[in-house]
Amino acid sequence: MIVLLRRRKRLEVDLGGLETDQRELLSDFLRSSLGVDVVLSGGKVSVDSGHVSPEELRRLVNKFVYHRNLNRRLWVALDGSTVRIHPFEKAKKREKRKRETTPPRTVTHGW
Repeated sequence: MIVLLRRRKRLEVDLGGLETDQRELLSDFLRSSLGVDVVLSGGKVSVDSGHVSPEELRRLVNKFVYHRNLNRRLWVALDGSTVRIHPFEKAKKREKRKRETTPPRTVTHGW
């Protein structure tokens, strides 16, 4: 009897633009949604790809970004078997521009 052991391919999520407190929430969300082994290490999340396609993983990461209201700062892309979270270029907080204020007009009264 010949037993072939296949190592399951692992999908990755690159968490480049995601803040550290959101990373743990994303891994918990993927673990509960997919029901597979999810490992958070550094700036990446590894997902056991038993019954999960890369497109399904991208859809779930995009759903997480949307429901956390992060879609104005982040966008999700699929690159082979890696899902990447990218920040928009203009995602930095803009400082309020100070306008030059005009001095209030003084009205001279003739009384």
